[in-house]
Amino acid sequence: MGDIFHAGLADGEPGFCAITEVGDLIRIFDPKINAIALSREPVPAIQRYFDDTAQDGQIARGFRVRVRAGAKISESLLPEDRAWGRQSLLADIRFLTEILCDLLGAPMAGVRMEVLDRPMCPRFHVDHVGIRLLCTYRGASTDYLPGRAANRACLGTAAGPNDMSSGLILDPDAIRTVAPFSILLIKGAAWQGNIAHGAIHRSPPVTPESGPRVLLAVDAIWD
Repeated sequence: MGDIFHAGLADGEPGFCAITEVGDLIRIFDPKINAIALSREPVPAIQRYFDDTAQDGQIARGFRVRVRAGAKISESLLPEDRAWGRQSLLADIRFLTEILCDLLGAPMAGVRMEVLDRPMCPRFHVDHVGIRLLCTYRGASTDYLPGRAANRACLGTAAGPNDMSSGLILDPDAIRTVAPFSILLIKGAAWQGNIAHGAIHRSPPVTPESGPRVLLAVDAIWD
């Protein structure tokens, strides 16, 4: 079923769960869990697609779009390629969108692909959403900080110039990095009863040598 780390402690802090089956993503509804990750093998065609488009400069196009559950993602949102990598990527984005919509019973989703040459959110933070799906296709993936290893009172830029000096990180060794291509579900502060227990996470560093990082984020929409 999966391994839970730092969950169900005496202080009531929910934790991180690593799973091996898509069906186990439903465990995100467990109040003892605020983040869940399903590791997946990278798709070579998608990897080649992003490497090729990064090399010729086309990768700089990200997108934000609303799609109905189960609907196809328009090809026009992504640069063309010659090795079917774009089709593999579009199919995977549709698959991930369906997963979140099915889990939450949502008719639509907001799908956002970010192409980043610097960390989008370099400080540890909590999203003001219900449940968000993240998948990193290129570059380093999301860092997760367990609640028991954090001083939540120090979240935010007002607490200091960086997370180490602010006192937020109580145990640096507790930071977990999710593998690329993993399906990561995180509960934000807007989830019912979760205002003080949202998943603490951040964007990893992006080095010039590694090239752009590509992150997909999916949010459920009901209106």
